[in-house]
Amino acid sequence: MRLSPRTVHQIESPMGATYALLAERSGERALLDLAQAAPSYPPAIEMIEHVAKVAHEPNGAAYVPAPGLPRLRETFAADLSRAYQSPVGAGQMVVTAGCNQAFCLVAQSLTEPGDEVIEALPYYFNYDMWLRMNGVVPRYLEPGPGLVPDPEAAEALITPRTRAIVLVTPGNPSGVTLPSDVLAGFYELAKRHDIALILDETYRSFRDTEQPAHELFADPDWERTLVSLHSFSKDLAIPGYRVGAVIASPELSREVMKLLDCVAICPPRIGQEAAWAGLTSAQEWRRARANEVADKRRRLETALAGRPGGFQLMSSGGFFGWIRHPFAERPTDEVVRDLITRYDTLVISGTAFLPDDRQTFRVSFGNVDQAGLTEFAERLELMAQDLLG
Repeated sequence: MRLSPRTVHQIESPMGATYALLAERSGERALLDLAQAAPSYPPAIEMIEHVAKVAHEPNGAAYVPAPGLPRLRETFAADLSRAYQSPVGAGQMVVTAGCNQAFCLVAQSLTEPGDEVIEALPYYFNYDMWLRMNGVVPRYLEPGPGLVPDPEAAEALITPRTRAIVLVTPGNPSGVTLPSDVLAGFYELAKRHDIALILDETYRSFRDTEQPAHELFADPDWERTLVSLHSFSKDLAIPGYRVGAVIASPELSREVMKLLDCVAICPPRIGQEAAWAGLTSAQEWRRARANEVADKRRRLETALAGRPGGFQLMSSGGFFGWIRHPFAERPTDEVVRDLITRYDTLVISGTAFLPDDRQTFRVSFGNVDQAGLTEFAERLELMAQDLLG
């Protein structure tokens, strides 16, 4: 058999490659796992009890309708309408097996080989991998001050083959929350050029405000331009249940469902049941967990405020911190390998999120306690002392 060059020539999963390095670690210290963005806490008890109840029902393992479990779509539409202070309908939603699948199905519906998609740097690596494996050409948008991309700079990248602009806010890996006026600028740019604005809003519940993330749903014509992607993985602590959603026009949703039928038939029912239970019964729990994550972020910011060992926290938010290391003459992949193998500290190299090496790496503080974040800063200091003298 012959394997597809598009897949063979693509990079391995950065997450898998990073965790493979654990086999080489010294084990002198307790492992600090700052790699994967996963909550350290279990789902709310109401969700667990509901899932157990459904598992005992005669139809608990049955398929669900193509767009998703009806009561989940209705409940999440109401949740979004409150959050954005603009109406979002269940008919504008397709439930997917996580946000990664949501993006893949949307990108497949919008592009064909040779088309172009603009990605703001640093990009989310799975999205970049998917585009490349499908023959789509990424066009990289350099960030401005504070790692915030500029719509005017994006306009210079648009060509007749451009089909979409992709933004993740709060960012993965940067953690940066894009201001609503910046999102409005990108929306008007995409609308003017008749291309899609794809917003990954996985971490919207982990912002420092309860104000709407944007006002784009207030435009009666938003369906012609905006595609909003969501995930319940972090918000409700169910990453392994694989449930997310696409908010889009009926026309795009129809194409998404064609693809979904081919790759999954429907998203796992149990994940949708868990998400519904979380949205209806665990709102206070949801807010409390978001506050805990915010507390961890502030601890990270405090721990790195003095630039221990010359390491600089460039940005933080959501579940992430984006850090520049001080070893200008060393490839970042080597720095990350040393952190894992010599200092028992697992992070993701910034080369997974960029087209080149910019001395950066990503940390995710979701599954580390506050004492662990202080320990992290101490290990960075120790590493610098060992390597810089």
